[in-house]
Amino acid sequence: MARKIEHSMLTSAKKGKNDEFYTQLSDIERELKHYKKHFKNKVVFCNCDDPRVSNFFHFFSYNFEKLGLKKLIATCYKNQSIDLFSKNDSESAIFLEYNGDKNGNNVPDTQEIGIKQLKGDGDFRSKESIELLKQADIVVSNPPFSLFREYVSQLIDYDKKFLIIGNINAISYKEIFKIIKENKAWLGVNMGRGISGFIVPKHYELYGTEARIDDEGNRIVATNNCLWLTNLDTTKRHEDIILYKKYTPEEYPNYDNFEAINVNKTKDIPMDYEGIMGVPITFLDKFNPDQFEIIGQMATTKIDDFNFGYPYVNGKKIYARILIKNKKL
Repeated sequence: MARKIEHSMLTSAKKGKNDEFYTQLSDIERELKHYKKHFKNKVVFCNCDDPRVSNFFHFFSYNFEKLGLKKLIATCYKNQSIDLFSKNDSESAIFLEYNGDKNGNNVPDTQEIGIKQLKGDGDFRSKESIELLKQADIVVSNPPFSLFREYVSQLIDYDKKFLIIGNINAISYKEIFKIIKENKAWLGVNMGRGISGFIVPKHYELYGTEARIDDEGNRIVATNNCLWLTNLDTTKRHEDIILYKKYTPEEYPNYDNFEAINVNKTKDIPMDYEGIMGVPITFLDKFNPDQFEIIGQMATTKIDDFNFGYPYVNGKKIYARILIKNKKL
């Protein structure tokens, strides 16, 4: 029940364009430690974060020298107040630039951070934000879930490296699935319970058994259905899934509506099957592009080039599946 309520919260936020889910520093640290080699001499842009209170800005400014960054830029939509939960009521906004420690104390002091006025509202789609985006090498942020398709499309159009948080449901979006299938993006290291929760404002009810208030008074909801999406490579995504089971028609029935066998758990993928297999969406967390090829998905009622409709086995509709093929057979 808690999971359904948490999902409903995110759905309501999406419909209301009210995406006030702020990332915890602990979750940022847990994910970013896997990508350190990518940041040396790079310009990082956090374009959906109030730079004065964002944990993304905090992480990168305090680890600027350790990561060997060249520059850090951050913007926020319609906000000039130092408040994590802005009302977005300012017609203009600011952006911050940080070029590293100048006084030798290894702390990003206020006088070392350049505060600059934007003429517009700081929306990531605005001309000013796009000019800042052009300067960036890597974009790292928690973008509005309601604008996730458009946000990712912009990153792809401008050929940017990125590491961003999204809802697991985004995998089934035609635009997102296409870039995953084409190996232009993939899941990060942590997903689901690997992302421990988001900071929410006072007017959000703390639904769910894992909702809590931390030692600093932050209100936390654990949605358990989010992921990191990235095009930064890691050693993890090149580790083979260990396969040990053999194919039998009894254990792996065919779908009624597509020529492929059904596999209920990633660990049960048969090691000797050469054809197309349908596996749970969580397979993408372990997907190694050297071991498997993604053929398509069976995830929604809407059929397109890569989506073949929800899977049915013996007349019964089952959970969404990713269609794959073993490249090593």
